[in-house]
This record gives sequence, structure tokens and C-alpha cells, in this order.
Amino acid sequence: MIRARAPKDPSRPRVVLATRLFAPEVSAGAFRLRALALALLERRAVVRVLTTTPPPTAPAADPDRQGLEVSRFPVLRDSGGNVRGYVQYLSFDIPLAFRLLFSRFDLAIAEAPPTTGMVVAAISRLRRRPYAYYAADIWTDGTAAIGAPRAVTSMIRALEGHVMRHAATVLSISDEVTARIQGFGVDPARIATVGNGVDTDVFSPGGPVAESDDPYFVYTGTMSEWQGADVFVRAMPIVRERFPDVRLRFFGQGAAEPRLRELASRLTPDVVTFGGVVPPARSAEWIRGAAGALVSIAPGLGYDFARPTKTYAAAACGTPVVFAGSDASSGAALVRRHGLGRHAAFTPEAVAEAMVDVLQARDAPESAVARDDRAAWVEENASLRAVGGSAADAVLRSLGDRPQEHRASDR
Repeated sequence: MIRARAPKDPSRPRVVLATRLFAPEVSAGAFRLRALALALLERRAVVRVLTTTPPPTAPAADPDRQGLEVSRFPVLRDSGGNVRGYVQYLSFDIPLAFRLLFSRFDLAIAEAPPTTGMVVAAISRLRRRPYAYYAADIWTDGTAAIGAPRAVTSMIRALEGHVMRHAATVLSISDEVTARIQGFGVDPARIATVGNGVDTDVFSPGGPVAESDDPYFVYTGTMSEWQGADVFVRAMPIVRERFPDVRLRFFGQGAAEPRLRELASRLTPDVVTFGGVVPPARSAEWIRGAAGALVSIAPGLGYDFARPTKTYAAAACGTPVVFAGSDASSGAALVRRHGLGRHAAFTPEAVAEAMVDVLQARDAPESAVARDDRAAWVEENASLRAVGGSAADAVLRSLGDRPQEHRASDR
């Protein structure tokens, strides 16, 4: 499906963005890519997004901005509706090669996984056009974290390294990810650290609050193996010894969800609920009403450098974060440094103690001031608008030295 086709204008660079996830799908990556697309439009680029048909669980799409072309194509999804797994990736990547071949562009931008990056790299080289790669994650670390065979991890590392070393620009979401990118032998001059962020128009302290008769903690977003959200379920029986009416609500989906459901039904029946994927505005309502928002990174799996987007979403609503993970992790440092909540070691006992602390502090006079401070920090430092603008400026710089007669839009 193509919307709002832009008028032809040879003076405007044509940018094609290849991503398996795009709004209205509910994911940090989908929102991040839409912010980049809109920022490119604001900089007078002609933008075409090559993406997938959203699953039935996705919320209704908002009208796209004038000038933004969104081309969708059916793709294989797993039982949870995700484009996750090698077969699912290939069902997007193979048609993508032909879609790119028949697209006019001056610059291509690839979102992970690295297989998509390889398709974009190959077609860009064939067309003699530059491309950028958005490295919001390091997939080599992810495959190692879930215990993939060594041969698979080696193959992903080779693909990921090739894509990033040959990109005109590699976009990174943090200094920690930038350091990992440099480990692949990427020229530091080609890496742009643009940060991570959330839509502060949606995630803000003002707005509707979800109704609940009992106090609750909320976990939003992906439930993956390397996040280890089971630590919160294991902490709940301890927390309820002090606060018998407190509950835990999960919103989102992921590979770890079936195991979390089984664990919850065994340890705390009728205390933990799973609400599935909800629109961002509804997620913000549940976050605003929560005693605390839960974020975790399981230590020792190679993901201690990560700063989950759900941390920023919670803080943007003013809600304190309970972060479970290594003391040396980037997520823990983020929470401690900016007063976003509590950090706890990755054990049920430590997590329960932090959750109890948050429950005890929620009615303190200084609680309202702390909520405002958290939201203000996100607005100033992690707004998705600012991140999208920085990313757009970085990728467009790669076109600065190209002769005008080589522009695809002049053909």
C-alpha cells in the first residue's frame, strides 16, 4: 500500500528506508524509524518506506504525513505475530531485493537484522548509491545470549560486520553501542551516536490514568530471553508479604511470555496479568497509574550495555523505574545517574526490596517533585523528535559530497 505520493522535485534527495517494523506496529524500532522518516521529510527529502503489512493486533494507523510514501508487503510472522526468526526475516528480505531494484533512491537506510542490511548493501552497491545502517542493537550479542550454535553466531557476526564497515553512516543509540560497533572495525568517523528516545507527546506525566482498585507495577514492551523479566514474577510473593494487595501487569509480547505465564500461575495465581499488545497511548495510561515501571537486563548474556526504551517511556510519564541488572550495566547507571528510580541486583530478594521501597515512597511529599524531574529530564535529553532529527542530519551528510548529476532523482 502506498500513501501520499510526493510530487516530483529533482532538487530533493530521495531516501528509501527498508525496515520490517514500522508504525502502526507497537515497538521501539517502529517508532524510532517513523521519527527518522518524519525528520527526513522536514529536511525536504522525499521518503519512501519499504516495510511489511502490519499484523491484526496492530492499532489503527494514523494518517501519514504528506510526502511520505509507505509501501507494505505481506510477510511471514511467528505465532505471536512477530517478524522474528530466520524464515520470517527471509520472507521480508527476498522480496525487498526486488523492491529496491525498482525503487529510485539517492540513499538507502537499513534497519536490523543484518540480513536486511546485506540486501540493502548489495543493491546499493549495484546501483552505486550510499546506504546507512541503523544499529539500535548488536545482533551478534543477541544470538550468543540465547545460546545459538557457534556457527550461527559467527555467520551473524560476519554479516553484521560487513554491513557496518561498508555503510556510509552507522547510526548508534548510545556510547556503549558505539563502542561495540567500533569492535567490528568500523571507521569511527562513520558512526553517529544519535541516542535513544520516546515520543514525549504520548509518554508524558499529564493525561489519562488507568483505573485500578489495587496498586500495581507495570512491565511494558518485549519479553525476551535476555531481559529476564521472570525476576519480577519471582519477587512478587516477597513483595506481597508487605503489600498484600499489590499486583503486576505485563503489556507486550515476546518469546519469554509463555514461560512467564506458567511461572506466574504457579507462584502467584491471579496476581500477575498479561494484557497483550496495546496502543502507545493506552500503555502510557497504565504507566502513569503504576507505583513503578519494571525494566530488566539479565547479567552475563552480553547485553549489559543496553538501555531499554521502556526506561525512557516510564520516566517520561514521571513513574519511577525499578531496574534489575548488573551493577555495572548501562541501564543501572542511567537510572542512578539521573534519578529515574531504583536499581536492584538481579535477584528476587533485591528486586522485591526495591519494589517495596517504591511502594513506601509513592505518597511522600517529594514524590510529585521527583515525577516532574524525571519527565523533564526525558523531554530535554531523550525526546524522539530530537533523536529523529539527529539521525536524519547524520544520514543526509553522506550525500553532501555527491555530484548533483549522480542523483537518482535527476534520472
